[in-house]
Amino acid sequence: MRFAFLQEPPFCFTDASGKLGGCDAKLAEKIGQMVELADFSPIETEFAELLPGVAKGRWDMTTGLFISDERRKLVDFTRPIWALPDGLMVAKGDPLGLAGYRSLARNPSAILAVISDQIQHQTALQNGVPPGRIKTIATQAEAAEAVAQGIVQAYASVAIAHRGYITREPDARLDVVDVPVSEKQPAAGAFALAKNNAALRQKVDRCLDELLGSSWHREMMSQYGFSDDDIDRLLWAGR
Repeated sequence: MRFAFLQEPPFCFTDASGKLGGCDAKLAEKIGQMVELADFSPIETEFAELLPGVAKGRWDMTTGLFISDERRKLVDFTRPIWALPDGLMVAKGDPLGLAGYRSLARNPSAILAVISDQIQHQTALQNGVPPGRIKTIATQAEAAEAVAQGIVQAYASVAIAHRGYITREPDARLDVVDVPVSEKQPAAGAFALAKNNAALRQKVDRCLDELLGSSWHREMMSQYGFSDDDIDRLLWAGR
């Protein structure tokens, strides 16, 4: 299985030796073992290449992505593998006192970073952030650096992704503000596969039916900062 991933802890990341870790990576690798595919082959890419790459057959499956009607036009999704709230990465101590998208929108000096083509761009616009105060950046690391240097005042993504980055970069002097559910409900994400690969999608979904919520899954997810509540939220959303 050719698995496309990003450097985005806690979902996927490589350590100093080049070994791939993260909750999405470990789940995908486990699925590869269960369906007895010959090899699990991770391929690092950037966010903008994930969906075009799987649609064109450059890889078989991507790391987890938020499910949307627009993305369904290009790819198929497995059953959801997480359901998570947004967060804003801000400078240590949150000097502007940001409490979410809407408080940022009300502050005329605040610039928001988003990753190109990620769902948070539309969420920010829906919550009143002016288009001219949204800066598109290519990667998590570049967006975090922009916050640290004061180029932008916040970076929008999944809250747990921000915490995963800060855990690995403790000297970065960054904090996380949780976006309130009144601005954005926790959203579901899933692995993406090509539309012409229904057989693989069915195999992956059968594996996920067995794995999600199991003792193996809960233990693995806990290693990357996920709680039982995070997993139970996913399981209840699927009922």
